[in-house]
Amino acid sequence: MNHRTTPQLTLQAVLFDMDGTLVDTERLWWAAVEQVADGLGRRLTGADQPEVLGHPVEYTAAWLGGITGTPAEAVAAELHREFADRVRTGIVPRPGALALLDALARDGVPTALVTASPRAVADTVLEALGAGRFAVSVTADDTEHTKPAPDPYLAACRALGVDPAACVAVEDTQTGVSSAEAAGCAVLAVPSLAPIGPALGRTVLSSLEEVTPARLRALVAPTELRVMSWNLWYGGTKVDDHREKQLKVIAETGVDVVALQETYGNAAQELADALGWHHHRAGDNLGIISRYPITARLGDPDVGFYGGTGVRIRLDGGQEVAVWSAHLDYTPYGPYEARFDGLPAGELIAHEGVRLAQMREILRGIAETSDVGTPVLLLGDFNAPSHLDRPDVEWPVTKAAEEAGLRDSYREVHPDPVRDPGHTWSPIHAEHEDGSGRAEPQDRIDYVLYRGLRVIDSRTFVCGSPRAWPDVAGNAWPSDHAAVITTFGVG
Repeated sequence: MNHRTTPQLTLQAVLFDMDGTLVDTERLWWAAVEQVADGLGRRLTGADQPEVLGHPVEYTAAWLGGITGTPAEAVAAELHREFADRVRTGIVPRPGALALLDALARDGVPTALVTASPRAVADTVLEALGAGRFAVSVTADDTEHTKPAPDPYLAACRALGVDPAACVAVEDTQTGVSSAEAAGCAVLAVPSLAPIGPALGRTVLSSLEEVTPARLRALVAPTELRVMSWNLWYGGTKVDDHREKQLKVIAETGVDVVALQETYGNAAQELADALGWHHHRAGDNLGIISRYPITARLGDPDVGFYGGTGVRIRLDGGQEVAVWSAHLDYTPYGPYEARFDGLPAGELIAHEGVRLAQMREILRGIAETSDVGTPVLLLGDFNAPSHLDRPDVEWPVTKAAEEAGLRDSYREVHPDPVRDPGHTWSPIHAEHEDGSGRAEPQDRIDYVLYRGLRVIDSRTFVCGSPRAWPDVAGNAWPSDHAAVITTFGVG
């Protein structure tokens, strides 16, 4: 079964920033400004980078002139001279830059140079790189406004006769990123000196060395990634023909990745083998299966019954995504204490300590293994309600994940918990198992959390009409939890 994509644009052009992106001139520029500033009695520090990096000479000259009492025109002339001297003698292509330009040329994808440097400097760099590698070049001299305004990128697109939305801009500074995004381009950011955070429509990588035309095409034709969190309930063994029923669910929902809990040993491997997928197992309870290749395994491979495990997968365009599966301790169970014991909010929160510690350990693992710009998914059975669902209790487990930068995909799509409760516990338990006849609390305790992706849809899923416990052997749905399925746009 093929993965789905949104209506595709064709990559029409790639628009490259120059300084710090194709050639290592940001450091030359910084050194030039340092030299001029020293001569004016001002020693630069890292705090000055926002005024120096990614701006035209005139901007930095005005800033430096203003703080030193020197006419901006004189500062600009000196900056031009110092920088040009360094470019002539010290220009070095960035790793992977020339190989990417050549690969795009072989694929017939036109390229443009879009820089905030003046024409004289750009022509010096073009000569070093090979001017024939670019169909168009736009410099600070060619538009009324330069970066961070969108004008340079819009001018390049007009000159090439292309749609900005079908182009990828490759940048290394926040100023350049802002310019390209304002023009409507997809952005690949490769920071040189100052960091750049990930954002919708923006991919952040540490180098151009592994960037291919296919990966750039994926940025303008985003892939849909559909993921599922699923507690299998003792591996599914409470239901007849459970493995066949699990495979039927996966096939019919069209999911690409499933984070599994209660795998009962070999469920991840057996499901993956039957599907022709990739799999990861950690301990006897956790697993992840994926139609996409697994490039790394994250966390403790011998994690106990409760905890978390993760992988990195690589999508068709080369984008990597970190996917974690988590299962947190079920006792004491807050909804029981709230409904049956009448505990107040403070005590309910205090009793979440074990799960909160487990969540914090998982979040540490995510932080320690996450690369800048790599999207992260945390799926699982948390055995705890969400702080987004009950205004009377600030449930701390989901709150900790939110404070770590992870968003709740189901609540992004369904923000009203009264209208769309999204219960995952339990499709087979209408009454409490103790035989008292008390109604079983229904709650949302299974999640798909994320950062660095775009949510398209999220829903809970149960197939058929499951009969209540204990008469469950014939159910088409082989679990006591509902699954959560979220579709993301990647790129």
